[in-house]
Amino acid sequence: MGIDAHVVNNNPETVSTDYDTSDGLFFEPITAEEVADVVEATDADGVMVQFGGQTSVNIGHPLQSEINRRGLDCQIMGTSVDAIDLAEDRDRFNRLMDSLDITQPCGGSATSQEEALGLANELGYPVLVRPSYVLGGRAMDVVESDAELIEYLKEAVRVSPEKPILIDEFLADAIELDVDAVSDGTDTLIGGIMEHVESAGVHSGDSACMIPPRSLDPKTAKRVREVTEKIAEGLNTVGLMNVQLAVKQGDVYVLEANPRSSRTVPYVSKATDVPIAKIAAKVIAGSSIEELGVTESIPESVSVKEVVLPFDRLPGSDPRLGPEMKSTGEVMGTAETFAKAYDKAQDSIGKPIPAEGTAWIDFSDEEFPTAESHDSTLLYEGYEQYFDMVEYNSQESLHNSLRQGQIDFVVSRDRDTLEVCVEEEITYFSTTASAFAALEALDAKEGPIDVAPISSRQKTNINWGA
Repeated sequence: MGIDAHVVNNNPETVSTDYDTSDGLFFEPITAEEVADVVEATDADGVMVQFGGQTSVNIGHPLQSEINRRGLDCQIMGTSVDAIDLAEDRDRFNRLMDSLDITQPCGGSATSQEEALGLANELGYPVLVRPSYVLGGRAMDVVESDAELIEYLKEAVRVSPEKPILIDEFLADAIELDVDAVSDGTDTLIGGIMEHVESAGVHSGDSACMIPPRSLDPKTAKRVREVTEKIAEGLNTVGLMNVQLAVKQGDVYVLEANPRSSRTVPYVSKATDVPIAKIAAKVIAGSSIEELGVTESIPESVSVKEVVLPFDRLPGSDPRLGPEMKSTGEVMGTAETFAKAYDKAQDSIGKPIPAEGTAWIDFSDEEFPTAESHDSTLLYEGYEQYFDMVEYNSQESLHNSLRQGQIDFVVSRDRDTLEVCVEEEITYFSTTASAFAALEALDAKEGPIDVAPISSRQKTNINWGA
């Protein structure tokens, strides 16, 4: 397009292999003052803040003020700063969703313990609680009772009028989705619809997910598209947008929408062969989706994104997945089936699922199905086909066996046991959804590894949710 592009990045490692990807590269803190310095030094005409995640969109208003203060002829490009703020402001966003006839989980905010208890009881337990001022789901939790909520308020956060907490209806057993899209202000291109492997309650950044989704019927997929397009139009989005949704009993709920790039953009682009970051940059620079001639693409194979967790480098950290994000990276496995793609993804993160050996299966936590349930029987009998199942009378005996290499595979939510698994590099799974996915992967072990370039895998050029 004949436009010089300069990148501001505060982490040299993220561009260490692509240092020549732009005309200029500035290693600077992402603050309004530092970015304005770069604008001034390069005589930039515009700044795109939506490619740096939450950190960069947070400087939108301060940066605009700093540019105006210095009298620089430069504008923040793409989605307006006010629209970005609207998506962040719970009350304004709720009003927008209501006006668009889009369903959200019931919820609200509280500025005191009394308000929090009243709201939680009005919604009905369990509820999802989190501070309104943090990133990555920090201090987010699912609480089941007044006692747990009071404990949460004492231990995790200090609620106050300046720092309210958010309390939402918890959609148990819902299917969670992520949608990455690009809008030019008129038309919206969906890069991909991702289905989370983990159920509601695990942070979206820590859940494995798949493209294309396998649990959406055509009617629900169509509604997901309608919701995405309505939100893009309602926020006057120009550039990238990520929408997080939940589907329960056929109803589509919006959890949040962010008019910026998300961590899933590289994954979506590789899985679908649609370069949505590049498309968004051109749209922000003034091109329309129609002018670019780009189309949506649905892959015929399955790509699974799995997360890299840092527990081996952080002794004593809690290895269980939950509402608070813990991952520090991700990989992708692609195959003709979900089972094989999931298996390849586990191999890629250094957590291979053994095809045989000895297993300890512990369904005592409430996360897992009860012993008498059909799901419990399916899992236990499924793993019995591959492993010798063992039981222990004491945790000490269990941990000794783990350390002596006598156990190859674990399913549990017991924190102390999982910490030993991390230390001994024993493959484990801590949720019902991942335990079922691992069983599927075992059933596919004997199949071909299905190695092929991503570019050679078949894709269909039709719209998502069409």
